[in-house]
Amino acid sequence: MGRAHEVRAKKMAATSAAKSALYMRASKEIYMAAKSGEPDPNANLALRAVLEKYKGQGVTKEVIERAINKAKGGEATAYEAGRYEGFGPGSSAIIVDTLTDNVRRAYDSVRMCFTKKGGHLGTPGSVSYNFNETGLISFVGNNVDEVTDALVLADVNVDDVEQEDDLVVVKVEKGDLMKAKEVLNQMGINDFQECEITFIPNEYIELSGEEARKFQDLMDLLDDNEDVQNVYHNVIIKE
Repeated sequence: MGRAHEVRAKKMAATSAAKSALYMRASKEIYMAAKSGEPDPNANLALRAVLEKYKGQGVTKEVIERAINKAKGGEATAYEAGRYEGFGPGSSAIIVDTLTDNVRRAYDSVRMCFTKKGGHLGTPGSVSYNFNETGLISFVGNNVDEVTDALVLADVNVDDVEQEDDLVVVKVEKGDLMKAKEVLNQMGINDFQECEITFIPNEYIELSGEEARKFQDLMDLLDDNEDVQNVYHNVIIKE
């Protein structure tokens, strides 16, 4: 299964509630990236990376433009980023990124999600040491060798290129994400399932039965949380 399975499962869960939550996360992150520099992706690398990330998740052009126009308009919304590390069912390792206008609310609500499903928050570094921050790109294809050669010849720092079901999954050093994307664009590859900087665990664990159910319930709670932007974990659900 792995990452490709997670991507497809995420896209299949496109209910109205899930879509609304995704659009809200995208709007906040795009707004913050646009406010951090020029509200033009050609001149703002951070904004460009965020746009690629959310385009791959199906966020509409209208949502993107509205968030950028909000930043252009000078409206000051104070969002603060946070990161929480914790342990879920089956000793699963979880990293939660938040973006909120109320830090206390974000902390309390994330802690409650863990507590309700038998987990607990840890201290900074208690989980993240087991993850690597990586540039990740995936797209439908089967040309692993061709892609690998093109990236290496372009001096992209490649960690791995592999086939996962019908997807080619490319992992590069996080600073080379946009460089790798440009190489793929030159190869005629323009439609990406994912194009983002993410945290990938050094090792995965498998959960099944009651532990798997509780873990999925925890993921659902975090996904519904208005302050949560991203969740990273080391779990594969064993069916």
